[in-house]
Amino acid sequence: MNASSSAPLVVAVVGATAVGKSDLGVALARRLGGEVVNADSMQLYRGMDIGTAKLTPAERQGVPHHLLDVWEVTRTASVAEYQRLARDTIDRLLAAGRTPVLVGGSGLYVRGALDALDFPGTDPAIRSRLEAELAAEGSGALHARLAAADPRAAEAILPSNGRRIVRALEVVELTGRPFTAQLPGPGEDPSVYPTVQFGIALDRPVLDERIAARVDRMWEAGLVEEVRGLERAGLRAGRTASRALGYQQVLAALAGECTAEEAREETVRATRRFARRQESWFRRDPRVRWLSGAQEGPEALLERAWEALERTVTS
Repeated sequence: MNASSSAPLVVAVVGATAVGKSDLGVALARRLGGEVVNADSMQLYRGMDIGTAKLTPAERQGVPHHLLDVWEVTRTASVAEYQRLARDTIDRLLAAGRTPVLVGGSGLYVRGALDALDFPGTDPAIRSRLEAELAAEGSGALHARLAAADPRAAEAILPSNGRRIVRALEVVELTGRPFTAQLPGPGEDPSVYPTVQFGIALDRPVLDERIAARVDRMWEAGLVEEVRGLERAGLRAGRTASRALGYQQVLAALAGECTAEEAREETVRATRRFARRQESWFRRDPRVRWLSGAQEGPEALLERAWEALERTVTS
């Protein structure tokens, strides 16, 4: 394949946490002469490195990475703002003749970057009322309400993520329809750019083992100390960052609400639940081409992705 002239405009690598997205993204970018654009919502935060499995500079192998370390941990995440940043980055890379390789498991962020989605504004009165109900009733009760109003959104949002639940319910009230009604249905293609999307799949027992091993590595690499430092930088006040997997659990341990070992075990459990939600989200999109990451190493995964790209440009 002539990577400079025949490749799709954008390549995306999606799927659950710990399946190997980052490594495949780097390998594809190297072969395509491209650059990686981050689509992991928590890797946008500066200093959240260990707990988000952010690639080190050495692991990036000289491939430029964009939209890492953009926000302070006190900043509330905004998919609409991410959409603007991602589109600007993708357009700039395309204008320079570089292939953007979008990599991440945050489903709505991927869709925001690649699809023609409009994000409704906010209504302070509705938001304030929903936040008061969240404080009074808890995120579980509001998540149940969301499940009735927008089942697809409820499946994608963790029951503990009160901020995102409030936002989803706000959109329902503002528009009179679920936000996920904007997502493509059968036969629809709302893509902004010609894109090939690869999803990496693993059998559940294999993925569960990988997640447990990854959490162990994070603890060994100093996640607790990373959280201590971010706590001094205002992490507890960050409505989005403080809810990140691993960080939320370590903050609870530092506050004496559980032991360090309990925090580690809950991080494994919560990450496994989240991984199932991620895969369910991406499985609904017929545009995603699934690659099995089961027993082959990174090189074999790259070759199968490359073969699929070749078939795309020659068909």
